[in-house]
Amino acid sequence: MFVVLIRTVVLYLFIIVGIRLLGKHQIGQLEPSELVLTLIIADLASVPMQDNGIPLLAGLIPIVVLLALSSILSVLCTKSIRFRALLCGRPSVVVENGQVVEAELRKNRLTIDELLEELRIQGYADFRSVKFALLETSGQLSVLPYAADKPATAAQVGASAQETGLPVVLVSDGRLLEHNLKGAGYEGNWLDKQLASHGLRSPRQAFLLTVDEGGNTYCVPKKEAGK
Repeated sequence: MFVVLIRTVVLYLFIIVGIRLLGKHQIGQLEPSELVLTLIIADLASVPMQDNGIPLLAGLIPIVVLLALSSILSVLCTKSIRFRALLCGRPSVVVENGQVVEAELRKNRLTIDELLEELRIQGYADFRSVKFALLETSGQLSVLPYAADKPATAAQVGASAQETGLPVVLVSDGRLLEHNLKGAGYEGNWLDKQLASHGLRSPRQAFLLTVDEGGNTYCVPKKEAGK
């Protein structure tokens, strides 16, 4: 039993490291080749986990080969547009000028109900406000509305906008992140005042507290804090 535990941990950690080396693109979006890679690696790893008679190295070597092959293909995709199109395909325009492109729907085996569902998820009730809708190679739908249906920006309405930068988390689930507090240039007295302005007495009562570069804070009290 202990041997099975060790083999499982080794294979698990090895696959995690290998996938991390492939980069965040493979983690966040799965192209067809990457989906195949994931399924094969899962199958290869399950065999030596269950059968102690198979050497652990016999399970690691095919995984290493597949990860190396995936890395090589990724490099080739960045170097050659034709190879990338052959391996990953090209985006398909499924809506153009408010009209559904039926040929592209049939080509990608996408039903009209699925297309309408994706549009509703992105906040579009029908096709009339959609200039283009593209089915990306990852399977996601990108929607480009008409200019008249796009939300107005601050520059378009003549309003001044202040850049706030990335918010810094000061309190996370009741835990004070002192290094973030000092890194943002604030001290305990300032934090106490911010907590008091939100009706809290200590960081333990805050589920989340952030501050941006403009000094603006955002606070989410814990539910039990208000009881």
